[in-house]
Amino acid sequence: MSSQQPYSYVCVENANGWKLLKTTNAILKHRWRNGRSKKWKEMLKLPHISQCEELRRTIERDYTSLCEKQPIGRLLFRQYCDTRPELKRCMEFMDAVHNSGIKSIFTSSTICDHVTLSMFSSVSLHLFASPSAAHLPDIPQDVVAGCRERLEQSPCKELFNDCTKIVRDYLSGAPFSSYQESMYFSRFLQWKWLERQPVTKNTFRHYRVLGKGGFGEVCACQVRATGKMYACKKLEKKRVKKRKGEAMALNEKRILEKVNSSFVVSLAYAYETKDALCLVLTIMNGGDLKFHIYNMGNSGFDEQRAIFYAAEICCGLEDLHRERIVYRDLKPENILLDDRGHIRISDLGLAVQIPEGETIRGRVGTVGYMAPEVIQNESYTFSPDWWGLGCLIFEMIQGQSPFRKRKERVKREEVDRRVREDQEEYSDKFSEEAKDICRQLLAKDPKERLGCQGGGAIEVKQHPIFRNINFKRLEANMLDPPFIPDPRAVYCKDVLDIEQFSTVKGVNLDPTDDDFYSKFVTGSVSIPWQNEVLRAQAVEMMSLFTPTAHRNTCINDVHSALR
Repeated sequence: MSSQQPYSYVCVENANGWKLLKTTNAILKHRWRNGRSKKWKEMLKLPHISQCEELRRTIERDYTSLCEKQPIGRLLFRQYCDTRPELKRCMEFMDAVHNSGIKSIFTSSTICDHVTLSMFSSVSLHLFASPSAAHLPDIPQDVVAGCRERLEQSPCKELFNDCTKIVRDYLSGAPFSSYQESMYFSRFLQWKWLERQPVTKNTFRHYRVLGKGGFGEVCACQVRATGKMYACKKLEKKRVKKRKGEAMALNEKRILEKVNSSFVVSLAYAYETKDALCLVLTIMNGGDLKFHIYNMGNSGFDEQRAIFYAAEICCGLEDLHRERIVYRDLKPENILLDDRGHIRISDLGLAVQIPEGETIRGRVGTVGYMAPEVIQNESYTFSPDWWGLGCLIFEMIQGQSPFRKRKERVKREEVDRRVREDQEEYSDKFSEEAKDICRQLLAKDPKERLGCQGGGAIEVKQHPIFRNINFKRLEANMLDPPFIPDPRAVYCKDVLDIEQFSTVKGVNLDPTDDDFYSKFVTGSVSIPWQNEVLRAQAVEMMSLFTPTAHRNTCINDVHSALR
């Protein structure tokens, strides 16, 4: 295949269903080249450290945020620790604990004891080293002895929890304070300064329309500085104002900004043009589950594939619920596949954050997928999401939703009645375990529903149908999906088949709208932006830092690092 003229296939919907059409498409070219501008070095040029003094004074000095959550901050803190043997040993210990959790498969009864023990060998090496070795600081010997005893008796993934907490508490104390006086923290401030620069439409290249949102088109776009592809969801200002959608739009934006999950579509940028507010989101080239359930051969999936997606959706719901966000709109068209075949939950327009200790009401969602308590306008917290997962698992296996047949013409009131009163029917496509998890998730009474009895996602993950899913590895993105989308395909409608928005008339924008715009337009989102820059290998300059480097040579002369 020629690198100058890459072929792609666009999934087009017509009267006879979906088919693949051969075409050439600019969206696909980023798979043959990195797409970065020739001026990328200039775009990512770091400022002189003197320009970061205001940021140094005002940035929140929180260890969790600066050294664990933010990717560039985590890397720089690690590089700082590598310059001091006692801190380097702490980081190696934390790495070993983390890796032991990912590499082991604790749910498997077939693993021999000596294999299980070997999973912890690198961790125990740091704790049980010889007296002449550099020991981890501030870990009482009785804690170390307890770890050794439990390691010999019954190794488990919680074995090193006490030690991990002690090491983390130590790192967040004096080492964190001294890090903030180092050239590594100054370099972090330079990256934060760059991260906070204004974002405009010129930050991106803009490609074809992918579809429609509630307030405008969704198109593909590419960051000029890194070549990273995204989906740009446009909210036309006049359309938002006419529909009084300001609160809904701002709610979705803030929730997207808050959530950092591999299983939920991420917000990377929020900016504005003269006519639109723009959300720049994870691009998902593999299509949605509705397309794959109904338009790729026989309706539905084999059980193994359905359970893999269910496990990833469960992880996404767990991440949302951890932030006290209830999603409220689980359905196949809102679950998207990426290039590798992993899923993400999308379209958080109906999601809402529930204050601690409170419940909410709200009859929102999609007909046929709303839980009984939602239909009856009862109070709830996260129970509607576990109901929605039950509906999804049923539909993925059966090839039809549990309370409404495909393309069935039926009144909303009748579907709501079925949800409240009828028992779903299972075909021979379901194993006994698949029937059981669906029945537990589709319990009419939320108090009896799986996931709603105090354990949340943990309850669901412990169901026997997930016995072969290693959730640690799944969360680390280390499991292979059962289906990989065609890399030559764009699973969306042809441009000519996407219905155009009509012109909004009778609405004028004025200065009173500016307060809403200022809350919406916040530029780059820290974690996605830093991940993007790291993956584009734009932080290679950090390797210039060595244990003998001086602050003035490493920080002030940043231009040479980009040559």
